[in-house]
Amino acid sequence: MALAVPGSAALSSAARAADADAAVNGGFESGLSPWTCTAGTTVTSPVHGGASALKATPEGSDNAQCAQTVSVRPNSQYTLAAWVRGSYVYLGASGTGTTDVSTWTQSAPDWQKLATTFTTGADTTKVTIYTHGWYGTGAYYADDVSLVGPGGGTTTQPPTVPTGLKTGTVTATSVALSWTPVTGATGYAVYRDGVKVQTVSGTSATVNGLNPSTAYSFQVTATNDAGESAPSATVTATTPAGGDGGGAADLPAHALVGYLHASFANGSGYTRMADVPDSWDVIDLAFGEPTSVTSGDIRFNRCPVSECPGVESDADFKAAIKAKQAAGKKVLISIGGQNGQVQLTTTAARDAFVSSVSRIIDQYGLDGLDIDFEGHSLSLNTGDTDFKNPTTPVIVNLISALKTLKAKYGTSFVLTMAPETFFVQNGYQFYGSGKWGGQDPRCGAYLPVIHALRDDLTLLHVQDYNSGPIMGLDNQYHSMGGADFHIAMTDMLLTGFPVAGDAGNVFPPLRPDQVAIGMPASVNAGNGYVAPAEVTKTLDCLTKKTNCGSYPTHGTWPALRGLMTWSVNWDRFAGWEFQRTFDSYFG
Repeated sequence: MALAVPGSAALSSAARAADADAAVNGGFESGLSPWTCTAGTTVTSPVHGGASALKATPEGSDNAQCAQTVSVRPNSQYTLAAWVRGSYVYLGASGTGTTDVSTWTQSAPDWQKLATTFTTGADTTKVTIYTHGWYGTGAYYADDVSLVGPGGGTTTQPPTVPTGLKTGTVTATSVALSWTPVTGATGYAVYRDGVKVQTVSGTSATVNGLNPSTAYSFQVTATNDAGESAPSATVTATTPAGGDGGGAADLPAHALVGYLHASFANGSGYTRMADVPDSWDVIDLAFGEPTSVTSGDIRFNRCPVSECPGVESDADFKAAIKAKQAAGKKVLISIGGQNGQVQLTTTAARDAFVSSVSRIIDQYGLDGLDIDFEGHSLSLNTGDTDFKNPTTPVIVNLISALKTLKAKYGTSFVLTMAPETFFVQNGYQFYGSGKWGGQDPRCGAYLPVIHALRDDLTLLHVQDYNSGPIMGLDNQYHSMGGADFHIAMTDMLLTGFPVAGDAGNVFPPLRPDQVAIGMPASVNAGNGYVAPAEVTKTLDCLTKKTNCGSYPTHGTWPALRGLMTWSVNWDRFAGWEFQRTFDSYFG
């Protein structure tokens, strides 16, 4: 993994008399509060100053970040500094409203000072400061973290009324809105027909869940700690007649999606297509894999009898697929998986992908395609920083291939995607290798694919499992194991988020009917399993705004499509617990 060559850190002049240290417990003398740490503890040796310091150890996909959010003043300069010890130790600030900053050291066998400066944006009142290590490089230490600059102060007046409200893209079920920034505002509330339906931190929003051929009115207010402004002038929009370009028109309002182990065996046992219960609305055949990483030539080889005793014949398999389809179910070929790395580096590979996937779909009479690219299938080239206009060949060629398949099979073609959180929600903090390099180029790499195909996408079901901690829109880290993680990750998809902290480069929200929540079916299926009660809490919070935990959601989405799980086989192994939870909730 490539790392940037460290540059010299910019140091500020002596602090002015009015400056203060905004960091709280920067010396870790009071434990970890108010820091949020994914893998940290306090130690009494080694320390730089005082009696305690931070020790954090990166493991697996966790870089052991510790962060806190502090109050700052708009349009003000701050100096962030810390004493660190270890290999590949980072110090940085996000949410600055201008250019987020970071600095790092490759090796600090003894205490070394890191420092950097930034200037806050015109509307910035809070920033997040953090320190972290690098994946698999061992423990690091940090002490005496400081953020010196003007104190955050107290807001005493609500912001002024927003101006410039206008509509953007209008679909049968959604209306995009944008407006002019308001100085001193920390957030905005969107009203539809006089009812608050959404809160956002930026100056754009998409209101989803609308009815076709219906007129709506919209207003927006600005908010800060002192209160809410009066509403803006009203704009109106009329949604066009319905029509689904993503093949979801005949899916049930709430769908259960599951992967069927069709090409391999493992400890869960083989499940015949005909034995999949009727509760499963979308069945993804796992997996089609390439003949080589860069060939684009995808093959689907059914599990042999020697590996899967009881496997049905091709004729019975195809007949069972037809029977499922006659019952209103969708059967897709899923490409990739943990072992199936796919990199469409050339147009020849793109064309091979289209032709080989078409053969599989035609051979088995399938309804569409699921993209489950993991590992190193997708990454962004250095300098590819705009998710709306990607330039990396593996990204551009995949988008082109999927659009070609969609055009070939028409509006009924079902297209789904199952990325990991690292490739989607992690894009809130990091995108590709970053403007200055040094980041993992896979960060957020699914975002340009999702965005380019959002009008053709039937379902996005991010894998909320086998994941490290991910920062939510509350600028706090969320970890697997409870409803809070699923709520935070799904809220990001339904609310939208600035990519790499850039308020001018926002990934727009998806429609709720395009989103299903990915969970493991059992403790055997993957890290991140949650009990049925936590599944119910997740659905209650997102669809009813009840039974919520500490994460503040940005809306209520009763049209959320449903749940996805890895896998049908593992759920059968566990006595169909996941299926029963879905059925009992949605009826």
